[in-house]
Amino acid sequence: MVLTDLYKIDGEPMLAPDADVTMSFEDLDSAQSGRDESGFMHRIPVRRHVGVWEFSYSHLTREEYAYMMSILPKSGSFVFTHPSRLDSAVPENTRAYISKYGIVWHSARTDSYRDLQFSVIQC
Repeated sequence: MVLTDLYKIDGEPMLAPDADVTMSFEDLDSAQSGRDESGFMHRIPVRRHVGVWEFSYSHLTREEYAYMMSILPKSGSFVFTHPSRLDSAVPENTRAYISKYGIVWHSARTDSYRDLQFSVIQC
């Protein structure tokens, strides 16, 4: 089992991803934002660069799957450690929550799993 300190959930290192980690950042606008009658957009940003990290693990052993399930929060928010958006050598902490995870039990005979996917969304 290969762990990484690049990504942590409440201080616990995650498995080193063996597939892509997709990162996206978006601004959140106030409900008062919108277009006027001439079609001009009036933005009132309330937060900038809110992060979403989408993790994928292509192959997992039973032990690796059990470890990931033990550190993934069952509910609520947690402290998520991740590389900085501006400098990947600098770790950052943020409050986040898990959204929509799924996995394929690839083989009951070999007790192997694949395609664990979940999203970590900044609060």
